Formats: sequence, structure tokens, C-alpha cells
Amino acid sequence: MINEWLPSAFLPLALAHGVALLSPGPDFFLLTGYAIRYRLRGSAFICLGIALGNAVYIAVAIVGFRSVAGAQGLFTLIQAAGALYLLYIGTQLLKSRPGELTLNTASGGVSAFRQLALGLGSSLLNPKNALFYMSLMTSILGSQVTLTQQIGCGIWMFFAVLLWDLLVASAIGLPVVQERLGRWLHWIERGAGAVLVAMGLGLMVDIAIT
Repeated sequence: MINEWLPSAFLPLALAHGVALLSPGPDFFLLTGYAIRYRLRGSAFICLGIALGNAVYIAVAIVGFRSVAGAQGLFTLIQAAGALYLLYIGTQLLKSRPGELTLNTASGGVSAFRQLALGLGSSLLNPKNALFYMSLMTSILGSQVTLTQQIGCGIWMFFAVLLWDLLVASAIGLPVVQERLGRWLHWIERGAGAVLVAMGLGLMVDIAIT
């Protein structure tokens, strides 16, 4: 039953997705800005909006994947592009240096609707999300993955994003967490970058020998 919903490559995909969640981007800074000022009450629906935006790009990646999976040459090209993108993300993260964490503190109300709109807009207006999910769906899952397995992975990634952001929003308001986040942020980014670079290189090797 598990194999019906989750492919054999689920663990590598979950790992790549997990380390990406650890590296701050626009969504992270938006969320922390509101969470520090308003705690979970003023940021919970931002978390939901971010997760829904990711879900849109996951769905787009699945639809795009199904349309090209049958064309082996095109599929291999997309696999290579996805691997290169993972390498690009990883090398950028490896360049992280110690520094102060600058937070975006947005002004305005924090109604549930406004929070949802902020989170959804932040996620959808980041084109790297679309490229990242396409690279995961094509480069890691492979051409033999079923639609059901892709949906299962998409559900997992949606809830991973939602639960992680809720955890961040709950914890970020604590003074000790806020202080240590800026101190250790560059180590978190470097570790995530190393994992993504290793996965990208592994995918390039797989493409070369197949």
C-alpha cells in the first residue's frame, strides 16, 4: 500500500525538500517578520498561504512532468537541467557567511485574509519555487514514477511546508531562538548547500551512465 503512494526515491526527495526548507528565502523572511511581531496568532495563515502557493507549483510540476515523461530525450534534458539547478542552489548556499539576520517587518493588519494573501503572494511570486519542484519531480523521482506516487509526494511536501512554517512561527518569537538564529544561520545554509550539491552531482553521474 505504501509503495502505491510513495516511490522508491521518496527518501531522497524528502531529504532534498527538507534541506530546502531549512534555507531561508523570501517566504521565510516574510513569516519571521510577522511571527516576531505578532507570534503565531498573526502569522498562522501566512503559513497556510505559503503552503498553498507551493501546492500550486507542485501541481504544475506534476502536469509538466506527465507531458514530457514519454519523450526520453526531452526528459533527460530536463533531468540534467534539474540537476544543474540543484547544484546552483547548493553552491549559492555554500557561500553563506556569518552576519546579522535582517528581518522584513511588514506593516498593516494581520487579519486571516491578509495573512493568507501575503503568504500566497510571496510563494507564487517566487519563480524559483516552480523550478525547484520541477527539478525534484523530474531529476529525483525518475521516469517510472506513477501519477499516484507523484500525488503522494506532493501531499507530503505540502504538509511538510505547512508544518515547518507553523513550527518556525511558533518558535521564532522566543528571544533565545531569535538571538541564536542569526548566529547559526550561515551554518544551516552551508549544510543544506552541501547536501544539495552532493545530490546534484549524483544525479549528473546517473544521467551520464544511463
